[in-house]
Amino acid sequence: MTSRDILILIPARMAATRLPGKPLADIGGLPMIVHVVRRAQEARLGEVIVATDAEVIFAAVEKAGARALMTRTDHASGSDRIFEALELADPEKKARIVVNMQGDLPTLPPDDLTAAVRLLDDPAVDIATVAAEISNPDERTNPNVVKVVGSPLSAKRLRALYFTRATAPYGDGPLYHHIGLYAYRREALARFVGLPPSPLEQREKLEQLRALEAGMRIDVAIVDSVPLGVDTPQDLEAARRVLGH
Repeated sequence: MTSRDILILIPARMAATRLPGKPLADIGGLPMIVHVVRRAQEARLGEVIVATDAEVIFAAVEKAGARALMTRTDHASGSDRIFEALELADPEKKARIVVNMQGDLPTLPPDDLTAAVRLLDDPAVDIATVAAEISNPDERTNPNVVKVVGSPLSAKRLRALYFTRATAPYGDGPLYHHIGLYAYRREALARFVGLPPSPLEQREKLEQLRALEAGMRIDVAIVDSVPLGVDTPQDLEAARRVLGH
């Protein structure tokens, strides 16, 4: 893969109930969304674009010297938003891989992006993502921590069989905390957003189950740790500490 083959898209909206205006939250004098862009740029995989429906986010990203695109306000999910952004950014369909990076992961290691994209070297894989082994016992039973159940392909790779908010799989052995970062083949993303919501997706409230129920293959790279997701004021303070501000 070359940088021309890969686009990293970051969906960002202002609507967040627990932390209003989250993408523009200040971390060391920069909006959080700019920190996320910089983590993505540090991976040196390809062009990084923020996909947003808010002019204030667009302006903040452009002010920082990065690229943003305005997308529709009525998207049901971040996947739908990045697909629109993909069509706008690359109408000639040169990009073969599309990375969907959440806009609230300012501490995500750039190597995690690389680990996901490398899984698509296997032509049988449609979608790639990442997870880390759970070390905090409380996370094993926390429904807000999504677990991936997979068949090991190597020490650092699973083939995903299921994603769940339950404690799974049962019995002795590691549990894996899924991290919301996806690398799609372009045709896989197009197929995915064209599918209706699936029964297990609606039950678990986990969009990736739509792909599994449709028979698409998702592989998982096992990374060292879970990056800090910023959802609350407490998370924001923690991110400021982690980033040294």
